[in-house]
Amino acid sequence: MARSRRLPLVSVIIFVFMWLAAGVITASDGDADPIYLDCVERGEKTGCVGHVLLRFLDGNMNVTSGKGKSDPWYQQEPLYIKWKKWDCLSGYRYQCMLVREEERAKAGETPVKYHGKWPLKRALGIEEPVAVALSAINLALQFHGWVSFFILVNYAMPASQTYYEYTGLWHIYGALSMNFLFWSVVYHSRDVEMTEKLHYSSAAAILGFSLIVAILRAFNVTSEATRVMVAAPLTAFVTTHILYLNCYQFDYGLHVKVCLTMAVAQLLVWVVWASVSNHPSRWKIRLVAVGECLIIFLQIYDFTPFGGVLDAHGISHAIAIPLSYISWGFIYDDNGYQKMALQKKENRRTTLSALSNIFC
Repeated sequence: MARSRRLPLVSVIIFVFMWLAAGVITASDGDADPIYLDCVERGEKTGCVGHVLLRFLDGNMNVTSGKGKSDPWYQQEPLYIKWKKWDCLSGYRYQCMLVREEERAKAGETPVKYHGKWPLKRALGIEEPVAVALSAINLALQFHGWVSFFILVNYAMPASQTYYEYTGLWHIYGALSMNFLFWSVVYHSRDVEMTEKLHYSSAAAILGFSLIVAILRAFNVTSEATRVMVAAPLTAFVTTHILYLNCYQFDYGLHVKVCLTMAVAQLLVWVVWASVSNHPSRWKIRLVAVGECLIIFLQIYDFTPFGGVLDAHGISHAIAIPLSYISWGFIYDDNGYQKMALQKKENRRTTLSALSNIFC
């Protein structure tokens, strides 16, 4: 009992610590390096002549005749070819980054970030191949979990036991999760303004909705009116944040703080609920909480990539894969637990009704 009483205080301390730790996120140093900037500037001046673009693919320079945007659609290159190639600016940024990092390594200096990212090696035109592969695996796992849940609540259970108060919420959760992971694959494949905004917007959407679901499930909110009262302000806040990023100013620092706040708030709700609930699968929530703490830690305290391939962000994607499996496992178990609780209430009601008929 004493441990349960201390848990909320410990959770608040963790929340404050995480919020203060967000201040360690700083801007990139690599793209402010004068040598790097001079290299990119020289490349822009000498690498593009009219529609002849110097393009890079897997570090190999190839001169190709580019097609202008004003050309007819049938004369332009297919989208999948454009996706694998790089324009002059992106190509020279990548080549200058490799050259500069080679110079830094010879001088005994550690790698630095360029435009918010570590100098990772590309493969088949993909900027972050490890993150793409892990996001794709997680996407497949989320899809499998959602389909399994859909089959469970619609076909695997008897018709008299299909009611579950949170079915619709978990369906929306699955859709938003898959949407986020899809844009994660796209964004880590090719970082442009559109993919960046879609990735971060979908991240804010799934974190905001996850917080809503956590509150509704932890407090067992089944009244539609109460659900609307809880969801409306949070939905308005997340929508405003997404519109601010896309329509007014893309503030990365603000976005990190907003997402970190929602993630930690959701984590606190689940941790406190798991400490006071007698749910048979509460241990799964505890495992997910530990994994989410690791992900938050990796997002804040980044480190140089291993072999120019795997960084802290990639490791966080790897941790998210088993967390997705455990999360859907809890959802399946919660479905059965809630139905058993409803069945017990119905049996109790039937027994009381029968006793009242006997004695009355």
